[in-house]
Amino acid sequence: MANIFLSSAHNTYGQDKPYTSLNTPELNDIITYINEEHLDELLGFLNAFTPISTAELDNIEVKLTRVYAEGLGLQVQTKNTESPSTNAQNHPEQSQTFFIAFPAAITHPDELQIQYIALKQKADKKLGKKTIKLTKQVFDVQDSYRVSKNMLRLELNMPTLNNTNGTSNPTSVPINEAGYAYLFDLEHNALIKDTTADNIDDSKNTSRLARSHCYYTLRKAWQTPTGIQAWVDVFLHGNTPGGNWANSLQAGDTVVTKREFPEKIEHLRDGQALLIADETSMPTVARLLELWENPTPPLVVSVTQNAADQRYFDTVKIRSGIDGSITNRIDSNSERTTKNTVKDNFTVLPIVTDQQCSGQHLASLIDNTIGNYLIDQPIKIDKVWGALEASTVKALRPMLRERLDLSRADVVIKVYWRQD
Repeated sequence: MANIFLSSAHNTYGQDKPYTSLNTPELNDIITYINEEHLDELLGFLNAFTPISTAELDNIEVKLTRVYAEGLGLQVQTKNTESPSTNAQNHPEQSQTFFIAFPAAITHPDELQIQYIALKQKADKKLGKKTIKLTKQVFDVQDSYRVSKNMLRLELNMPTLNNTNGTSNPTSVPINEAGYAYLFDLEHNALIKDTTADNIDDSKNTSRLARSHCYYTLRKAWQTPTGIQAWVDVFLHGNTPGGNWANSLQAGDTVVTKREFPEKIEHLRDGQALLIADETSMPTVARLLELWENPTPPLVVSVTQNAADQRYFDTVKIRSGIDGSITNRIDSNSERTTKNTVKDNFTVLPIVTDQQCSGQHLASLIDNTIGNYLIDQPIKIDKVWGALEASTVKALRPMLRERLDLSRADVVIKVYWRQD
């Protein structure tokens, strides 16, 4: 590894002038959240905008320390397995501060999210990666029904738009991409219901929701002669803004999305993968399986509170994402296979909790379930993708990295929701 650090233990890169500190009460919480949940993005900023190369990323630790109106302050130091403060020669670990400039300076704290997204888009484009899109999409609701005890499926349609010459415009809906989420505008439907209700009392307007938007995975999408058909599966659990929104939708309603977000799944293309899902991320895993490109079938951990929701995966078939075709060839194990030799089956380890578990308890339960399975089936897990509740994710990440002896880059476990 090339030495990215200069002689001083606290020198700076790209930070040769004073910057304007942001003053907002939530800033410390934002910094903590980014450090816990968006380390991959911070590493991407370093790779795109500093001399640190892709090969060097595995040998450094990065932490967001400051947020300025003009950009981010990142502290970087080389990894050290012996001590957090000294290296093998008993000398202090060298660290360096990097300044990463926003595309435009922030004039108000509310603009931080906008500039952070713009910075990520800029970095992803430079690195040739898929990125967040701030694109508005409008779908028509065609139907809704339960696909398991507590999972509601929305059937949506996006009519094909025709040019003046009668030809169709291409749509940006990702038909053959897995792990793709839309940010749905819940307030759009609340506003419509308010403005169409009889005897509207503006003093009691209910259009302002406790939560005005929510991410849901594009479960599946396909082209038809009249447009794009899509499924969005919403887990209904108690009195939640997203669940209430989905339950209230009727055929003929429109739903609006404001943002599109591709999941980090590139690491799953080879090796033995482990996928971990609860009810909120089961739709993502289902689509991953249907478009599976890895020749080795994954191991799936499925966590639900109700045993009936384990049936969600009953109709999911693992397929090749290379050409999308299935052959009828029978191999020596009498299993249908795809052309790239992916077997049309996968192993599910069901975990039914019967009640809401604490993050630490559920993390231990998942870790122990995986450990017990690996005793009976001595396979080597190479890659992990999962999405769960925030406290469970925080506890589970270090457990799996230690048990499976994997790097941070190979254990991608996302926060899909937070326990209030």
